[in-house]
Amino acid sequence: MSPKPTKRIPPFDPKALLARVNEGKSVASYRPKQVIFSQGDPADAVCFVQKGRVQLTVVSKQGKEAVVALLGPDEFFGEGCLAGQHLRMSTATATEDTTVLTFLKKSMVRLLHTDPKFSALFTAHLLSRNIRFEEDLVDQLFNSSEKRLARILLLLAHFGKEGKQEPVIPKISQETLAGMIGTTRSRVSHFMNKFRKLGFIDYNGGMLVHSSLLNMVLHD
Repeated sequence: MSPKPTKRIPPFDPKALLARVNEGKSVASYRPKQVIFSQGDPADAVCFVQKGRVQLTVVSKQGKEAVVALLGPDEFFGEGCLAGQHLRMSTATATEDTTVLTFLKKSMVRLLHTDPKFSALFTAHLLSRNIRFEEDLVDQLFNSSEKRLARILLLLAHFGKEGKQEPVIPKISQETLAGMIGTTRSRVSHFMNKFRKLGFIDYNGGMLVHSSLLNMVLHD
């Protein structure tokens, strides 16, 4: 007897999400490079990217800055407040014209307690992102900066993500890419030129990422 196929968890529907929350929510628009919240600010709300892209960065006591995540539509951030986090551990900045939905902590807690379906979806979302963060850590520890860059470009183009393949990446600076993979801008520039010459990427109203870039990630 063949096993039953695994039931896929449906993606978040922003409209359905809005309909579930009747109070303690707000909507705000941000311009490129505009800060949504800063590291050290009170952590009192959960945010949801409705449109655009948000970059999360952290700064060490020595002043060294690192990019820890680049989030797109239908992704949450700032959910640490639900686990007892009192201060923001990172700075969230819009990298393009962005719309963010903000839900006060008490509203999210109430929703998680009263709506089992939403709670299951939210938990699945967080687990999926934690898996990606673990993969990022392994990538940083064991792969070259060239492979890390190739993987980041594929992730940004949503390769391998069902129903979300967008091979054209919106404008993203080489400084941001360098911060994400832990190298210098000059190295990123060198690798990007190499990828273009090999036919892995093109520039046409944005960065077009070809599936052949997977060869760079898979090749030993």
